Amino acid sequence: MIWLGIETANAPLSIAVIKDGKVIAEIVQNIKLTHSAGAMPAIEEVLANAGIKPSELDAIAVSEGPGSYTGVRIGVTLAKTLAWTLKKPLVGISSLKSLAANAALYDGLICPIFDARRGNVYTAVYKGCELETIIEDYHDHIDGLLERLQAFEAPVLFVGVDVDVFWHKIVEVLGDYAQRTPFSNDLPRASETVRLATKLELPSVDAVHHFVPQYKRIAEAEANWLKEQKEKAHE
Repeated sequence: MIWLGIETANAPLSIAVIKDGKVIAEIVQNIKLTHSAGAMPAIEEVLANAGIKPSELDAIAVSEGPGSYTGVRIGVTLAKTLAWTLKKPLVGISSLKSLAANAALYDGLICPIFDARRGNVYTAVYKGCELETIIEDYHDHIDGLLERLQAFEAPVLFVGVDVDVFWHKIVEVLGDYAQRTPFSNDLPRASETVRLATKLELPSVDAVHHFVPQYKRIAEAEANWLKEQKEKAHE
């Protein structure tokens, strides 16, 4: 079975082709190139390097969020377009769980982090090789997350390039319980997205119409609009 994996939920980009449980080709990069300009060429490059035609794909896996609104939309749009055009099933995987999978050999609490700006994060907590969900994907201020993690009174392994933004505060609050994965695990990999997708039952091809991103919070523009409407209602 041949899978195409697409990971564009945040600044890093990863595209992978997996055949019968083996990585055939994969791109993982964290450079200043927008996904609107780099994602499709990367897909074409990976398929070409693997010697695989799009029609030969059996399924597509995509990171469905949370993360950058633009990044998530680009990845999901590409995945849905390809899936519908090629008549292939599409499987969505949490971008946080996909990142946490890089550290799945750690037999303890794993906390992936994406910077959501203004001191906020997208995060979750998983445990062990099976990535048991301890705290589901959500949006929170870093202080709120650390308060929840303190209650575990156990080591927590943090993963993700954005961990650096909050590392001083993390250590300040958690002390020796705060652990950091090697930098080589910090970039999400589309191959891990596919690996997680292979554990799920394949949806029907028609299900692609109902596939939606998982943002975990409304966009700032929508929040501002709702605030304006509320203020007008009280005038």
